[in-house]
Amino acid sequence: QVQLVESGGGSVQAGGSLRLSCAASGRTISNYVMGWFRQAPGKEREFVATISRSGVTTRYTDSVKGRFTISRDNAKETVYLQMNNLKPEDTAVYYCGAGQDGLRLWVSSSYDYWGQGTQVTVSS
Repeated sequence: QVQLVESGGGSVQAGGSLRLSCAASGRTISNYVMGWFRQAPGKEREFVATISRSGVTTRYTDSVKGRFTISRDNAKETVYLQMNNLKPEDTAVYYCGAGQDGLRLWVSSSYDYWGQGTQVTVSS
């Protein structure tokens, strides 16, 4: 079992930055691929970014490429999402997930454990 707790959300104006953190406890996250997803009101949970167990490989959804950076510190059992140049369409609850290696890491069902989410609100 892995317990995940997200933090760092808040309200910012467009163009601003936030850094989300996902702290893990239980099993070490070095055993897991980690991902960030988000869910806006009335919409399905969507993929944002994923990072391999070693941190070498990262992938992003097209809408955040060049603005968001996912990283991990396995020694601190923490995953981060640095979000720059935020846009109103980035407004959502952001969730981190832990899963096993696989091909479909952009699909939420590939992740076994989830945090409770943190709200990000971007105003224009």
